[in-house]
Parts: sequence; structure tokens; C-alpha cells
Amino acid sequence: MKIVVVGTRGIPDIQGGVETHCEELYPRLAARGHDVTVVRRSCYVTPSNKITTYKGVHLKDIYAPRKKSVEAIVHTFLGILYARRVGADVLHIHAIGPALLTPFARLLGLRVVMTHHGPDYDRQKWNKVAKMVLRWGERMGAVFANEVIVISTVIDNILREKYRRMNARLIYNGVNRPTPATTTDYIHSLGVEPRKYVLAVGRFVEEKGFDWLIKAFADIPHGDYKLVIAGDADHEDHYSLALKQLAAQNGVVLTGFIRGAKLNELFSHAALFVLPSFHEGLPIVLLEALSYRLPVLVSDIPANRLACLSPDDFFVTGDIDSLKNNLSRKLSQNEMPVSYDLSPYNWDYIASQVDAVYRAVRNL
Repeated sequence: MKIVVVGTRGIPDIQGGVETHCEELYPRLAARGHDVTVVRRSCYVTPSNKITTYKGVHLKDIYAPRKKSVEAIVHTFLGILYARRVGADVLHIHAIGPALLTPFARLLGLRVVMTHHGPDYDRQKWNKVAKMVLRWGERMGAVFANEVIVISTVIDNILREKYRRMNARLIYNGVNRPTPATTTDYIHSLGVEPRKYVLAVGRFVEEKGFDWLIKAFADIPHGDYKLVIAGDADHEDHYSLALKQLAAQNGVVLTGFIRGAKLNELFSHAALFVLPSFHEGLPIVLLEALSYRLPVLVSDIPANRLACLSPDDFFVTGDIDSLKNNLSRKLSQNEMPVSYDLSPYNWDYIASQVDAVYRAVRNL
């Protein structure tokens, strides 16, 4: 079956939750015999990832302007035209912004699967007009896609209540079982010691709450623990620049965007993982932290309330006193390692579920 994928910035080694999702999912679907092409945004293609295939997945680079307000929609429009030209059996659109063009794809005769990764209109970075467009994209995807995949029960409930879409397929994000690193060269190069740092990972956007974390950590007695934040901004803006300045003022270690062995080493030797987000779909980065058996402290938004977590793993979203108190408590407990039930988040099982969705769409 010929599958064309749009809505993602691309793979491999491109920052973002949707991108990590696609990087794990599509090689598995290619291994199942599908002819998969991921359409990448040209502005994220670098000399280090300028390749035409990745683990059996074809990569097609198509123009996208490096401007957050129009990048996704322009690229999705061109990607849909490409899917029509190559005769895709299924077009898979990721995220509600790109899903705005679902009716256009259907008019061209394409069978469409849309994955809803989260209500992006809740993100602080968008203005009123952008939020309105994102809500409309959610509606277009929910109403016009042949099949809809949701990554959490929270999103499933949104579609049921708002659009009466009662048949969305609930398919979680996944996580791989890691091989923890025994080396410490990278973390030593950052000036931190094993089990003596708090780790946060993500893009430098307002809804991730990293500024709250820096202020809370600076305001509690933390002894010889340091705070390390791995990530960067896709588009440098006032918030990301202010965040970097705040980090520098408070001795926070910023690694930039990292993957692979460096990120593995950071996860392997952390004392605590913190996710202070105001908005998530189903955070892969949290699943990754759990796979390393790290103690975690996360905001109590619905998307973070995984069944395998305990009440002690949460703080009240947006309450800096709650964040400070729980940070202090977690650092004093030294509860490594922690066992979690991650059986619902197996990528091989997830690939089999998506495979079944594709076969259902082809048979319509």
C-alpha cells in the first residue's frame, strides 16, 4: 500500500513530538510491506540529514517557508498535491493545523487518515487568529477524514463532545526500552555529575513552562544539584531568548537540541525528570523518562495523568509554590529506580494498530 505522510517537519533527528512519533512508527510500517513516503519541510533539511531514505521509508523534501504562521499549511498543500500526483492509497495527515486541508485532499479523491496529537489552539504561542484557524483545522479533520486517530482519551473525548466523532481510533504514543548509558563523558562535559541533576527536555515554547521550572528550582535549597534543560526553539522569539537569559542568570545548563547517545546519557544519569507543561497531547518525552525508570514530577494536566503514575508524581499546574514544594520533596526522597507499567506504549503494537487503520481505509 502506498502511504504518503504530511503534517510533520520530517525525520530523522528533527525536534518535536510528532517528529519522534513518525520516526518510530513509519520504519515499522515500511517493514510490514507498505511503500511509505514522509514529506519533509525543506527548511528543516540540513547537510547532516539530507538523505532520501531512512530505515526503509522514502523521504521527499518539499518547499516550506521558515515562518511558523504559514509553514505548516503551505507545506501541507504542496504535500497533498504530491500525494495525488504519485497516486497514494492513503494520505496520513498529522496534527490539527495541517488537517485544515482535509476537505481539499478528499476533493482530490484521496483517502485520508488524520492523527490528532493534541489541541494546539491551547498553546500560548498562538494569537487569536491562529487559534481560530487551529480550531477550524480540528473540525475539518474530525468531520472529513476517513479515519481519525487520537493519541489519548482526553483527545477522544474532545472529538466526541465537539463534533460527535464517535469512531476515532485510540492509539497511544509509544516508547522504546532503552539501554542505559554507562559512560559519563558527555554529562561531565556539561559540568554535572551522575544523580546530581534535575532533567527537563523539550522545545523552548511558553506552554512547556521551563521559565516556571527555572524560577522554582532557583528558589529552593538544592545543594549540589543542578538543573539541565535539553532542547531549543524551532523559531527564535522573545520567549526563547528571555528563557536563555533567565537560565544563564540562574546557572542552568542548556544543552541545545540533542538526540542519540548524548540524550541517552542525560536520561541514564539524571536524579529526577520534570515536565512542567501547561499543554500536551501524550508526551513522548515523559514516556522516555519512565522507560529509564526515573522518578518524575509533572504538571497535573489531563494529558500527563498516565495510569502508571502515582499522586505523588504531580504538582498543581501553574502553581509555583506547589512546584517548589514538590521539587524539594522529590529531591529529598532519592527514590531511584522506579518501575512503571509501559505495556500500552509498545511501538510494534502501535504499528500493527495503524496498519489495521490503513487497511480499513483502503477497503472503503
